[in-house]
This record gives sequence, structure tokens and C-alpha cells, in this order.
Amino acid sequence: MAFPETEEGLPTEDTAPPEPETATPAPEPETIEAEDLLPEEEPAFTMPVADAELKAVLEAIVYVTDEPLTIEQICAGIQQPPERVISLLEELASDYEQTSRGLTIKEIAGGFKMATKPEHHEAVRQFVKNLNPPLKLSLPALETLAVIAYKQPITAPEIMEIRGVQGAGVLKTLIDRKLIATAGRKAVVGKPILYKTTREFLVQFGLRDLAELPTLKEFQDIGRMDSDPGAPAEAQHTPSPSEPLLFQRHLDEEPAPPEVTEHPAAPENNEVQ
Repeated sequence: MAFPETEEGLPTEDTAPPEPETATPAPEPETIEAEDLLPEEEPAFTMPVADAELKAVLEAIVYVTDEPLTIEQICAGIQQPPERVISLLEELASDYEQTSRGLTIKEIAGGFKMATKPEHHEAVRQFVKNLNPPLKLSLPALETLAVIAYKQPITAPEIMEIRGVQGAGVLKTLIDRKLIATAGRKAVVGKPILYKTTREFLVQFGLRDLAELPTLKEFQDIGRMDSDPGAPAEAQHTPSPSEPLLFQRHLDEEPAPPEVTEHPAAPENNEVQ
């Protein structure tokens, strides 16, 4: 094997061949969790308390009214400027446009009204067909029901004594509507049937229990406000035409003071008998 010569003519050995480089192991692929693939959630926008409360009020107002409400009616009712009302109504309508909501707020005839979305009309129609007709009671039936609600358990003769008229037909109607039921018999001569209200009565009138029934004093206050809005709270009660007849005839009135009859004074007799 020939060696290459140097400048002095002397052979030199070839330098040792470089050692083969060790292959660097490829980095392990980074583990990606499923949560990392989701887009980062944007911070929720927090509305000022006043706007959030007013937005909820607008939702309730539009919900309870049957006719479309104009901006002028809404502004006059809640005493807010039109710009603010329109802005919050637009936000509310946008919220209801989500596919998860079954209602929508529509602008109809210059006003705003809440209605079901058209894509749900058929399902709603089929459901409504299976509902019972709305509860409608005549004035005698309402009077009888009020007597039973406040005086239960009570018998038919006692109801007649309070109302002043016969009410057998009305009692049958209330029983058929499942608003009242029998509660045994009263331990008196003849053992008349006692009547009481039912759970259906609470459901129809939105009551948790009978304790939520208005008191007679509340009816008196309502009657005073109808007749004279400026009357003080403790003024004498004046029955209102809108007040049930039951409460016009049976109020807890204070008894009148007894009349004092004046007798002429006996003449003084200074003479000694």
C-alpha cells in the first residue's frame, strides 16, 4: 500500500477514518389530548346588572301579552329610552334564534310578539289537540268555590246561607271539574255532606297550598284602592263592584258602639224630710 509523500518526501500515514455518526433518535410525537383540539372558549360577556334585569323584564312583558307590543308602549310601561329598549330587544331576539329554543320574538304589525317557531308548528298542534279545554267558570260557580275555599269543610246548606241562593247544580259542576270533593259528613241532624277543595284547585289557581289564598284584609285593601286610590290603609272599607259578593256581605267589621240613652237628671231636693 503506497503512502502519500509529504513535502520532505517522507510518506505519512493516512489519518484514521472518522467514526460513523450515531443516528439521533427521532423525537417522540407529542401526545395531544382531545380537549386540546377544541377551540379556546372566549370569556363570557357579563352584562351590567341593570341591563340583564331589564332584558329579563322585557322577555316577561313580551311573553304575557297577547297583542304585539310597540316600542312606544314598552318604553311608556317601563320608563326607558327607545334606544336602550330596541338594543335589548334585538339581543333577546338573537338569543331566541338559537336552534335549542322553541320560541321566537317576531315583529308583527309594528310591534313585538313571542310565538312558536314555524318548524315546530305541527308538533305543537298535535300536542294541543290532546289538551283539556280551558277552565271557565260562571260567576255563581266562582262564588261557591270561594266560599268552599275559605270555609272548608262546609255543607251545602251553609253555602246556601252565605250566598242566599240554591247551588246544587253549581256544586255538581265543581265536582265534575274536580275542583272540589266530598269530605265526609257533618255530625249534625241529617248528617249533610261536607265539601272541600282539591289538588286540582291549587293547580288551576297556581297556589302552593291554601295558606297562599288572599286574606279578607287584602280584599278590603283592594276594594279601597279601587274606590279611592288616595284613601289611607286603615280607612273604613267600602265594597267595590269588582269584589266578590261573598266578601261584600261577610266582612269582619268592628261592632258599632252601644247607644247611650240620656236620662233627665233628677231635681235636687235640699229639703230635709
